[in-house]
Amino acid sequence: MEKTKLVEKKYLVTFILITTLFALWGFANDITNPMVAAFQTVMEISAAKASLVQFAFYGGYATMAIPAALFIRKYSYKSGILLGLSLYAVGAFLFIPAAANQEFSFFCISLYILTFGLAFLETTANPFILSLGSKETSTRRLNLSQAFNPMGSLSGMAVASLIVLPQLISDKRDAAGAIIFPTLSEAEKANIRLHDLAVIRDPYVVIGLVVVVMLVVIALTKMPRTESHGEQSKVKDTLRNLWHNSAYKEGVVTQMFYVAAQIMTWTFIIQYAGHLGITKATAQMYNIVAMVLFLTGRFISTFLMKYVNTRLLLAIFATGAAICAAGSILFVGMTGLYCLVGISVFMSLMFPTIYGIALENVKAEDASLGAAFLVMAIVGGAIMPPLQGLVIDMGTICGHPAVNVSYALPLICFIVVFTYGIRQYRASLK
Repeated sequence: MEKTKLVEKKYLVTFILITTLFALWGFANDITNPMVAAFQTVMEISAAKASLVQFAFYGGYATMAIPAALFIRKYSYKSGILLGLSLYAVGAFLFIPAAANQEFSFFCISLYILTFGLAFLETTANPFILSLGSKETSTRRLNLSQAFNPMGSLSGMAVASLIVLPQLISDKRDAAGAIIFPTLSEAEKANIRLHDLAVIRDPYVVIGLVVVVMLVVIALTKMPRTESHGEQSKVKDTLRNLWHNSAYKEGVVTQMFYVAAQIMTWTFIIQYAGHLGITKATAQMYNIVAMVLFLTGRFISTFLMKYVNTRLLLAIFATGAAICAAGSILFVGMTGLYCLVGISVFMSLMFPTIYGIALENVKAEDASLGAAFLVMAIVGGAIMPPLQGLVIDMGTICGHPAVNVSYALPLICFIVVFTYGIRQYRASLK
């Protein structure tokens, strides 16, 4: 008997094109994280205000995930992807007038619109990939596509650390390690600000051009109609079913806390390292190491899932993440930074595992809207970073560096993830 193919020949071109989208939103996610520290310096604003970059970025997901799911139910996967790419490109190109006007709020609006597009892409691409072939191979097929997301993430980090951050004149330091920019005259600052905002702008313009090319290619490519139809009248029933599924409800809340922890961990590595006298460009290299550890942890956890219950493994990894977060709070110096970077190993399995557990017992006809709420849970990345920024702005708390103390917030989030994992593990034993 012939084995079921992972991707059938008739779906191959569509599969390849849709898989590239995973890298596109990974790039946007991880070039944006270091921009928080960049804006804080060049615009001379607080860490709390600079973290509104993340509020705008992940707020876009929260705003558009559900409308995206409803749009797909009414039209098609391809239509959702085309609209998502259009919004992505518009948001990226809005960086041009934002840099020209030197308005921080304009950059936030640009990112907000850009992530309208990402919400459409994430809500569409995942179920589309699942539908391109046999249900028997759907999970493996999605895992293959998702492998390209970290590749995009690493590309975004590399562009930030090797191209953007080293060119920022506002981050130049004197022999003692202090930033020179605040000591300059207003005229000198204006010239530097014009230069640095152009440096921040350019990668978004380039990725916007790449997105336009993808938009044209996908628009001209004939794609199969694999989505379900005629479900619009079932939205109320779907919402009722989801509401009465406790594993799903708790999963959405847990996903919100997990995403918050991930974004806080990666966003403020630069501020944490900066407190130790490390430049932004060098600090971003620690972010890249964190992402490599994240990828490594994903392979390790995938292997371990053959032998350890998925829910129990989630609880174990959450424990490891909580211990590392505690280390980043307690240890002042490089040991704390190493603990902070080490959190990424344990975060690696969390998003897809929470996603899978939450949807495991959701009916097939309810899955698309159910997945949209899990994407919407990314709002955790919008809510928590500004709170962490407020803590960091305090400078010191009871004689301890506030940037260290701020990692109590991710610690709380990992405790929530642990609780979900252990509750679901116990439920699976009944």
